[in-house]
Parts: sequence; C-alpha cells; structure tokens
Amino acid sequence: MRGPRRRPVVALVIGLVLLAVLAVVSVLVGTRGIDPAVVWAAVVDFDPTDDRHLVVAELRLPRTALAALVGAALGVAGAVMQALTRNPLAEPGILGVNAGAAAAAATGIAVSGAAFGGMPGGVFGTLAFAFAGAAVASVLVAALGGMFRTGADPIRLTLAGAALSVVLGAYTNALLLNFPTVFDTFRHWAVGSVQGRGPELVLPATLVIVPTLLVACLLGPSFNAIALGRELGRSLGADPRRVLSAGAVIIVLLAGGATAIAGPIVFVGLAAPLGVRLLVGPDYRWILPLSVVAAAALVLGSDIIGRLILPGAEVETSIVTALIGAPIFILLARRRRLMRL
Repeated sequence: MRGPRRRPVVALVIGLVLLAVLAVVSVLVGTRGIDPAVVWAAVVDFDPTDDRHLVVAELRLPRTALAALVGAALGVAGAVMQALTRNPLAEPGILGVNAGAAAAAATGIAVSGAAFGGMPGGVFGTLAFAFAGAAVASVLVAALGGMFRTGADPIRLTLAGAALSVVLGAYTNALLLNFPTVFDTFRHWAVGSVQGRGPELVLPATLVIVPTLLVACLLGPSFNAIALGRELGRSLGADPRRVLSAGAVIIVLLAGGATAIAGPIVFVGLAAPLGVRLLVGPDYRWILPLSVVAAAALVLGSDIIGRLILPGAEVETSIVTALIGAPIFILLARRRRLMRL
C-alpha cells in the first residue's frame, strides 16, 4: 500500500491504538487508584461485595463507554454538517444544534419537575426531548442561513447558528429562573460532562449512536459528491435532496443523543473533523471513520485530564474540550482559505 491511501490507514490504526490506551487509562485513574489486576478481575469475575469492583463496573466502565460514544457522535455530526453546508467551521455547538437540544431537555425537566428518571419515558424521554430540540434548531438555522433557498452560505449559517444559540440560551436561563426546583437537576447536566452518568444510559446510547455512525460512514461517497456543490453532486449521481435529508437525520440523532446524555459539549465536532481533514484530505470515506476515533479519543482524553488536573476535584469535560478547541477555532477562523470547502 503506497501513496495517499497509506496515510489514512496508518492514521486509523494509530487512532484505534490511542483510543484503546485511553480507555484503559480511563478505567484505572480517578480519585481512587485501582490496581490493574483488580480491574481485570472486576471485568471477568465480578464480585458485588468488593467495593473496588463496584467502582469499576458501576462508574468507570460506563463513564468510559459514554465518553467514547459521545465523542464519536459529536465528531461525526460535525463532519456531516461540514459536508452538507460546505463550511469547515460548522459544528453542532456553533450552529445551535446543541443549544436546541439543551433547551428542549431543560423544558422537559422543568415540565416534569424531576430528574432523568422522572422524565416521561425515563431516559428515552430525555433523548426524545433532545432530539426534538436538535431537529427544530437544525431547521431554523438552515432557514435563517438561506439553505433552502439559495444553498448553504458558510458565513450566514455561522451567524444564524450563533444568534439562535444566544436566543435559546436566554430561553433556557429564563426557564430555570421560573422553575428553581429543577435547577440542581439541570445544572449538573448542562455543564457538559459524563461524570455521574450511570450504566443505565449505556444501552440506549449504544442503540442510538452506533447504528447512526455506521450509516454515516456508509454515506461517505454521497457526502463527497454533495460537498462539491448541489449541481456537481447531482451530475455525479447523488440526489442532493436525499443526501441532505439523510444528513439532517444523522446530525439530529448524533448531536441530540450526545447532548441528551452528556449535556452541551462544544468544539469536539469542529476540532476532530478538521484535524482529520488536515491529515488525510477532503475524502469523507476516510474523514467520517477517522472522526469517530479522533473525537472519541478527544472526549475521553479530556475527561481523563479533567479528573487529574485538580487533585481531589474534577473539571468538567466540556471545560477541557473548550480549552482545547477554542484556540483551534480561532486559528482556523483566521485562515480565509478554509472558509469554503
């Protein structure tokens, strides 16, 4: 294997190895150190009377799995959004999708007056609210950005997303002020973290995110065509309307699901796909699977850093990802040649 095809394969192998290492570290480290032999015993021969086994099985393994799932979902959602809008600065957080999911989830929590378990439908009820909010926000941003009339304009879409995020943020804050009894429930969710997310979330998260990731990766050739423009994409055999519809559903499922599980985590969907693009080029057949690995590693690594950076305390994942992603966004925004694909 030579030439351009070798680099993506090498990058994928290295990324998978790095992700595996981070997963092992995530299970081992925390406020309480656990010997690797004990971790292995907790996996293969679980003893419910051993509190160390309980920590591994009930806290660290679910947290590690959710961090990887959330990261992969946000990374692919960002990559798909960049392909559909032809805007390399597009990202669910920047374009208001996360804000829509958060506002809808806050509405559900406020109306139900309870935490995740009190939401109508339990965990799935929260996911449904977040999906609805992400879908509405996606449609609004697309409409305000002129995507339905003249096609996607990168600057207009970014401005529309930023404006919508401000409006939805104000709505969410007003909602919390009028429902102070649910403030504690929402604030732990809204900060953006996988801390405290229990094992009951792993199955629904897997059922929603993993099949959607597979479908997105299979649509890589179609995203390649549509990223060249609607007319050129049509001439290459892609149906722009079907690709846009499929991409919109993928974004809603991934961004909405990740936000429902972990709260708003920004910049992951921007930093991971752009880093992959700079490494392997504009081919979405490689950008999408590599974004799965890169974004999962980014969120998992950020979660690990958040546990270790302050002794005896934790820094939320969203804060660490923002500290990493914000400088990347500023750097890329200053490079005009990246404003259009």
